[in-house]
Amino acid sequence: MQFGISTHLYHDQRLSREHLAEIASYGFGAVEVFATRSHFDYHDAAAIDRLGQWLKETGLMLHGIHAPITDRLSPPDQWGEVISNAVSDGAKRQNAVREAEAALNIARKIPASVFVVHLGTPKAQGGENNRTAAFRSIEEICRLAAPIGVRVAIEVIPNELSDAHSLVRLLEQDLDAPHAGICLDFGHAFLMGDVPDAVESLAEHLITTHVHDNNRKKDDHLVPFEGKIDWDAALMSMQKIGFDGTYLMELRNTGAPATVLEQARRARERFEKLLSY
Repeated sequence: MQFGISTHLYHDQRLSREHLAEIASYGFGAVEVFATRSHFDYHDAAAIDRLGQWLKETGLMLHGIHAPITDRLSPPDQWGEVISNAVSDGAKRQNAVREAEAALNIARKIPASVFVVHLGTPKAQGGENNRTAAFRSIEEICRLAAPIGVRVAIEVIPNELSDAHSLVRLLEQDLDAPHAGICLDFGHAFLMGDVPDAVESLAEHLITTHVHDNNRKKDDHLVPFEGKIDWDAALMSMQKIGFDGTYLMELRNTGAPATVLEQARRARERFEKLLSY
């Protein structure tokens, strides 16, 4: 079992060594890099080299890379142009696949376990979620990732393509990609229904997680225990299926990163106690 932090916490800033050092100082051993060019320019080979050096210096492991979902983010949380792989517009869909391929350059230089991919966009954002386009895109992304040795983790997100049951059907009936799996996003699963039910549904395909909380009204990305998820029940279901992988906290900066990280450290300790029973 391992605990990590997504650089989503610093998403509105250019990623720096100081950010990674701050994460490590709170006892976390892994990170997931959010591939948004305004945050981390995955098109820049020198930036990837610097990231590798920072990881060595801070003792952090690169657990995952989050595929691009927007071209930029402005403070405090303003998206630029959406990057979606589930649009029927061929040029826009192909652009999303090309951006995913560019983000995979990180894993070509720095070993990573998973490449987390959204199919389309959350319902709350609007936009098209075309099933055929999404399937073509994930097929292509899986082919691109396979020779690198990084597993594609399709994320549970709030749309009709990406609930737990739909993703299991995709993997078991449609997609020929034996190394692909599912990223259980606890906050997203909670917005859509029962978390333990989602865990049980995707058990055989679960390869990583996004851990955050909300009040079941919007996607708040709160520290666990700051919202309404029943973490006792959620973690009991994770124990039941034998998950021993990474709990990756994908948190929003609700004030100061150090404050959020201290809350995350305390949540991690509570997780460790609950998972030790």
